[in-house]
This record gives sequence, structure tokens and C-alpha cells, in this order.
Amino acid sequence: MRAIEATWDSTLGIAKRYERHISALSLGGGFAFDSWAFGSIERPETQAVFIVYLLVAGVTIAILHILESRGEDRRPSDRLRTILVFIIQFALGALLSGFCVFYIRSASITSSWPFLLAMAAIFIGNEFLRRYHSRLVFVALLFFFSLYSYAILLVPILIRRIGQGPFLVSGALAVVLFFVYMRALARLGHERYRTARAQVAVGVAVITVLINAAYVLRVIPPLPLVLTDVGIYHGASRVNGNYQVAEEQEPPEWRALFGTYPILHIQPGSRLYLYNAVFAPRGLRARIVHDWQRLDPATRGWVSQQRIGVDIVGGRRDGYRYYTTKTVRPGQWLVKIETADGRAIGRVRFGVEEQAVPPATTIRTLR
Repeated sequence: MRAIEATWDSTLGIAKRYERHISALSLGGGFAFDSWAFGSIERPETQAVFIVYLLVAGVTIAILHILESRGEDRRPSDRLRTILVFIIQFALGALLSGFCVFYIRSASITSSWPFLLAMAAIFIGNEFLRRYHSRLVFVALLFFFSLYSYAILLVPILIRRIGQGPFLVSGALAVVLFFVYMRALARLGHERYRTARAQVAVGVAVITVLINAAYVLRVIPPLPLVLTDVGIYHGASRVNGNYQVAEEQEPPEWRALFGTYPILHIQPGSRLYLYNAVFAPRGLRARIVHDWQRLDPATRGWVSQQRIGVDIVGGRRDGYRYYTTKTVRPGQWLVKIETADGRAIGRVRFGVEEQAVPPATTIRTLR
């Protein structure tokens, strides 16, 4: 028994000494593992993992709260506190890592980077601010943020809709569940809860306002939609259940230049085709818009030339496939792929040049 205790104390000492290195390693390794392991958001296994992590975090926070609410002579030992804090940190870190994976999958980086940066900062902060995990205010607010983030993922899947209504339902659900949870903590340790109540209430209000502001500013990704494939082609057609596209063979020098956009060569009056595949959970219906824009040489601003909307239905593993087409003229072009209310799913930028002869193309089958 003493040997086990000595081994535990030695291990605990090493962990404390190299805490930052271990946190950094677990941060990168955990995120890489989640990126590989998590499948589709609609899979029951994925939802079960999120729910288990939420339950583990919530129950462990409650246990630590009960123990910390005792008198001085009955407070938990440093060893027990360390174990509970580690479990809380692990569960919350796993939740935030999973959220980052799915939010990044659904995001257009150019539009959603502020929200993704904030989420990444919270994820990293959870790993490196371990000493604050024994404080009720800190862990309660992290738990609320995790609950809110999960509700934003879950509600559209359940009601098979995206948009303002499901988003508001997500927020209401998170607030109600968190209120019930905090009332339970009040019963388990009233004095400690009372000293933290005002700060938690202010933090919940701030988080709610910031998340809703991010939604209004359209920096929250259009969860749970994911752009799984996209490309600009000279032709597209559906053949035997698959899509065949006519792809231009670019000169090798274009691919060698960093930061350049593909150049497509057309004859006057020709059309180009924007093909994409958008994943949505089974039964979810949404309207996706292709906004074809051209760069105005005089103002250097993007001017919408045509908005083409298509209603999609979720359920296909690799995404709902379709294309839109437009007659184009020389210049710089950008096609934004977005929801009906303007939330970016992705974008494709390219240049167009005219020539007298048809461009060399190859036919490729997209499955």
C-alpha cells in the first residue's frame, strides 16, 4: 500500500513539474485524435460521446463543489482535489476539442475566423489554466459555454432546420438547463454557491450576449452544414448517378506560384459551372445560395452578378451534390456558397481569360 502511495506521489510530482509540457502535448494530441476519430455529427456514437463528457464534467464539478463546501477540517485532500480537477479539465477539454473539430469543418475561415479564434482560445485556456478549475465561477462558466456550444450543434439535427429559430431555441435550452444545474449546486453547497452566484450570472449574461452578437454578425458557422467538395469547371452533367465535369488542365507554372488563383480560359459567351457537395444530417432541409460575384476593376470591390438558390435535403454521407452555371466574361470572379440568410459555407475564387480556341479539358467523374 505504501509503495502504491509512494508511486502515486512521485507521479503527481512529475506531473506538476512538467505540467505545461504535458498540457501542450495533450492539447495537440487530443485535438488530432478528435479530428480523426469524430465522424458525422448525426451519428449516435458522436452524440453519446458529447453527452457522456457533459455528464462527467457536470457530476465532477458537483462533487468538488460538495467537498469544497465543507468546513476547513473536512475539506478534500490535495490528492483528491488534484484528481477531481484533472477529470473536470479532461472532460471540458474533450468537449471543447470536439466542438472545435465540428465548428471548423462547417466554417468558411474567411468569414468565421473571429468565432473560431475565440473558441480555440477558450480551448487552449482550459488546458493551461488548470489551477482555476477548483474555482466554481471559472468551471461553471466553462460548463455553460460547453452546454451552449453543444445545443447549437444538437438542436438543428433534432428539428431538421437551420436558421434564427433553431439558434434561439439552442440558447434558451442551454440557459434553462444551466439554471436547473446551478439550482442543484445551490442545494448541495449553498454558502459557496452564494458567494459565486453574482459572478456566474454576469458571466452567463456576457457569454449569451457575445454568442448572439457573433450570430448576428454572421461569424458563427452554419452548423451542421459542411462543404465536402467544390470546384469550378467548363462543364458538368449527371451521368448514371454520378457527376462528370470538364476540368481545364492548368499550365504547371500556375500551380507553382503560391497564393495565385486558377485561371480558366474561355471562348466569348461561354459558361462556367460551379459544382459542390454540401453535407447535412438526414432529413434536414436548407436553401443554399451560389452568389456569383465579379471584381469591379474601377472600385476594386466585388459586385454580385447573380444569386442562384437550390433547396437541398440531408442524408447522403458525402453531401448533397449539384451545380449552378453562369455565362462569364474576363476578369476576377468569386462564388460565395452560403445559406439563405448569408452565412458562409465556402467560397471559390478564380480568374477568367478569353481566347479564340476552346481550352484543353479532361473529363473527370465525381462520385
